[in-house]
Amino acid sequence: MKIRSNIALKVCLALVLVLLGLSGCTGIRSTPEGGSGGVIADATIFLSPSVKGAGGGFGCTAPILEGKLVAVDAENGNRLWEVTLEATRQSGGYGCAPSAIPVAIYGPPAVAGDRVYIAGYNGRIYEIDASTRLSQDRYVNEANPQPIIGGPVVSGGKVYLGSADGMVYALDGASLEQDWEFKTGGKIWSTPAIDGDTLYIGSFDKKLYALNASDGTEKWAFETGGAIISTPLVNEGTVYVGSFDRTFYAVNASDGTAKWGKPFEGGSWFWANPVIYNGTVYAPCLDGRVYALDAESGKLVADFDLGSPVSSSPVLLGSSVFFASENGKVYSLDATTNQLNLLAELGEAIQAPLCATFEGGCPSCGIIYVYTGSQNLYALSAASGAKLWSQSIK
Repeated sequence: MKIRSNIALKVCLALVLVLLGLSGCTGIRSTPEGGSGGVIADATIFLSPSVKGAGGGFGCTAPILEGKLVAVDAENGNRLWEVTLEATRQSGGYGCAPSAIPVAIYGPPAVAGDRVYIAGYNGRIYEIDASTRLSQDRYVNEANPQPIIGGPVVSGGKVYLGSADGMVYALDGASLEQDWEFKTGGKIWSTPAIDGDTLYIGSFDKKLYALNASDGTEKWAFETGGAIISTPLVNEGTVYVGSFDRTFYAVNASDGTAKWGKPFEGGSWFWANPVIYNGTVYAPCLDGRVYALDAESGKLVADFDLGSPVSSSPVLLGSSVFFASENGKVYSLDATTNQLNLLAELGEAIQAPLCATFEGGCPSCGIIYVYTGSQNLYALSAASGAKLWSQSIK
């Protein structure tokens, strides 16, 4: 089944062109717009607001730009604190004045204890102490800084991330000094996933890699037909991942072989991350549909038309999966009955990943947090979709 979506392709091609646009003094400079989804730790939401880059254009100059890490109280939306992620300058070349690299943030932060890690489009990794707000940062690639699009993950005292230079890096979580690096054959936009002693990450070279988390040696590489930018989903010995070849794959984690006899073909790119519940994988697609696939066979169980590209990664609360489409609608899906319900209409573009909380074993009492393209953070009741609070995050 191939359902073509010209709108979805145009949306993503525009983002691709922005992120890969040339900078410097040889024509019109394209600069990034950032804005990460949030992560929640100890009733605090950590996220980076959207920032708009200022192009150097033909004048070859650009101002210093700033990005921020903001901490928000998950209960009431109050801004607790913020830390500015200072921008840096690079030479414009050919006698031009130095130009700024915006500290745009695309990937979500990672939290380990009091430490919050976030990676910037300027090629730096930042570590902020949530208690003292003291921070440190460094270029991941000192010799040739390249944009970092995905977010970091933290495990066992190490920080793992990929870069547009095609490298996977492992850093010491305390000092940010490099522990090891691994080279792929293309740019990396994917946020890695880690399961036990194995790190999984996709690359623009069309491969999904499984690396030894302790030393970065390759365990296996699985080749797809397109670039991979979503975060792999690891569940019970299987790695699930979508690709820009409009195909969704299941790979045996032990040896990197295909699990399904035939991968599933969607109607456009798989950009957002999948989730799994009770043997069914839910894979959002830029064709505006969410595909429910049998985790063992890859056969289509059901599909749901959200009417707009789905680039926001969903969240799972109990037996309910929550999705957001780019046209500002938030949906809840009862995974036991495959009943889809419209939860809320925010009227603002939604592309950042969703996050959620619930307490006391009551998923229906949970809260869904949505960060929109209008720089607003919403807290919605998971049961009714009622707006509990909203806050401008700029």
